[in-house]
Amino acid sequence: MRSIWKGSISFGLVNIPIKVFGATESHSVSFRQVHASDGGRIRYRKVCELEDQEVPNEEITKAFEAPDGTMVQLTDEDLESLPLPTAKTIDILAFVPADSIDPLQLDRSYYLAADGSGAAKPYVLLREALNRSEKVAVAKLALRGRETLGMVRVVDDALAMHTMLWPDEIRQPVGVAPDTNVKVRDAELDLADTLMATLGELDIEELHDEYREAVEALVAAKLEGTEPEPAGVRPEGGGRVIDLMAALEKSVKAVQEGREEGREEGEGAEVTQMRAAKPPARAAQKTAAKPAVKSGAAKSAGTKKAAAKKAPARKTTAKKSTTAKSTAKSTAKKAPAKKTAAKKRAS
Repeated sequence: MRSIWKGSISFGLVNIPIKVFGATESHSVSFRQVHASDGGRIRYRKVCELEDQEVPNEEITKAFEAPDGTMVQLTDEDLESLPLPTAKTIDILAFVPADSIDPLQLDRSYYLAADGSGAAKPYVLLREALNRSEKVAVAKLALRGRETLGMVRVVDDALAMHTMLWPDEIRQPVGVAPDTNVKVRDAELDLADTLMATLGELDIEELHDEYREAVEALVAAKLEGTEPEPAGVRPEGGGRVIDLMAALEKSVKAVQEGREEGREEGEGAEVTQMRAAKPPARAAQKTAAKPAVKSGAAKSAGTKKAAAKKAPARKTTAKKSTTAKSTAKSTAKKAPAKKTAAKKRAS
């Protein structure tokens, strides 16, 4: 990361040299303006309205418009020479509970890094003091051409700062709330509580920008010359709620059914894994079906197919035993004939 500001934190008589880094970045979709007929880029040029000519950046300076419309030019040297104690200093004013600051006042977020080895000890001192007090520091600083308020707090092992709007920059919510007399029944509040409990907790890390992903997929499809996948049909929103109780009950039921479907899908995934593990067992059955192999695996693979294959073997054995009996009978009948032949030889 590249630092955008260098200065120091004034913590009483303690001075902490720091570097400021942007803590956030935007991943929002950005579009270009082009000429619809030929696709040429539309660009904005900085033109002097007196000369009607484009002016390069090095010839452009700042000016403040006076109430009578006069433009008073101000250079960077003029602004840097202003007698402000916060010109290069984050001046801590007080330590307050974090919940005492209205989130509406928070603006941009930055990380504060110790600038140099000598800044490590006071940096850690301020960090541990904030951790132990469970408070945040309110400060004043001059950043990006203006003086602003800042809230310094601890994020993991680092110091972070949120610039804050001045109190007079926060608009009052006049005319925002409904101006009619609305009564909410206890039964409706109970259902709302049930819906809140049913929705449960939220893992922020799992959220992502679906709009940006859809735009990227659309652009990729156009580059490949293919048709983008049709979007899923979303339920129609808006309109007036006729029965608030019915809407709450349907919401609770929809969340519960969604969770049950998720469980069923999980169970289905386990069954799929069981089926995927069957091929080795089939191989064992084929091996057991071979007559030359006699093993414990062959005995344990008692399936209908194996039983069907073994059935002819039993019949064959029965036929062999029947043949053996008939052979024994025929042998017994031939025995007298052998004795008669012996008597003839004796005579």
